This record gives sequence, C-alpha cells and structure tokens, in this order.
Amino acid sequence: MCASCLFLGLILLFLHSQQGLLEMSPGQCCYKFFTGRIPPKKIVSVFKSDSTCLEKAFVIGTTSRRRICVSQSVTWAQEAFASMTNPHNDYE
Repeated sequence: MCASCLFLGLILLFLHSQQGLLEMSPGQCCYKFFTGRIPPKKIVSVFKSDSTCLEKAFVIGTTSRRRICVSQSVTWAQEAFASMTNPHNDYE
C-alpha cells in the first residue's frame, strides 16, 4: 500500500514539473507556455518543439532540471536558442 502511494506521488510530481510539456518524442507539442523570463545563467539547453505542432515553441532546460515551453515569438527565447546553436553568439 505504501509503495503504491509513493509511486502515485512520484508520477504526480513528474507530471506537475513538466510545465505543460508532453514528452518531446516526434509529433508531441507544448500546450501551456511560460510568459516570464528565465535568467540566461539558469538555461542549460534550448530546442524547438516538433515541426508539426500548431504553436511553435522552444523547450528550455534549466539548471533545476525543468523543461519549460516558451513561444518561439518571444525575443529573449530566440536569443537563447541562437546562443545555444551558435556558441560564438553571447546571449548574456
């Protein structure tokens, strides 16, 4: 019984931590978008959501191991993506 409760708790924690992001396997998309700004020092990765998604998004990985969806129309997210794909381009 206690093991079942622990397993359920871990599943709920995992789902809550994804910030509206479904696992990024082909064909899956972001449905909720973060509207704030993430400090550049906390960003460890940036990649684009699947090209078949209705809303284009960047998926930003943070130092706290969270993956956060941000619209591709957001300027700071575009700069962060450019910085990650071109190491000579400083975003900070």
